[in-house]
Amino acid sequence: MSAEVSQDDQSRTTALEDLILARLDDDKAQDVVFIDLKGKSAVADGLIVASGRSHRHVGAMADHLLRTLKEEGYGRARVEGLPHCDWVLIDTGDVIVHLFRPEVRSFYNIEKIWSVEPPAQRAVS
Repeated sequence: MSAEVSQDDQSRTTALEDLILARLDDDKAQDVVFIDLKGKSAVADGLIVASGRSHRHVGAMADHLLRTLKEEGYGRARVEGLPHCDWVLIDTGDVIVHLFRPEVRSFYNIEKIWSVEPPAQRAVS
């Protein structure tokens, strides 16, 4: 029975990841990176990092994502940084979303913590 619960939780997390990624795509988020944390961290199953072009773009993406999460039944996510919109963190429990202005993202470089190269530095094959 625990395998069924685990699979149900995994399906819910995957659906949540897909929902978030689709919303960010609709809002024209830039340099979106998904980091799979399943089995690597007890904090969350996934981490999504994306950039917006300006304070206003970051704020709009955060607002749209929060509305979508609520409408789709994922409850109320915890949010930090919304008033300034330099770096907005949205914690859904299973997935943590970081929305940055590009210069703030490059300063903090949180992808490096998880050994993932930022999109601009990836080698082109």
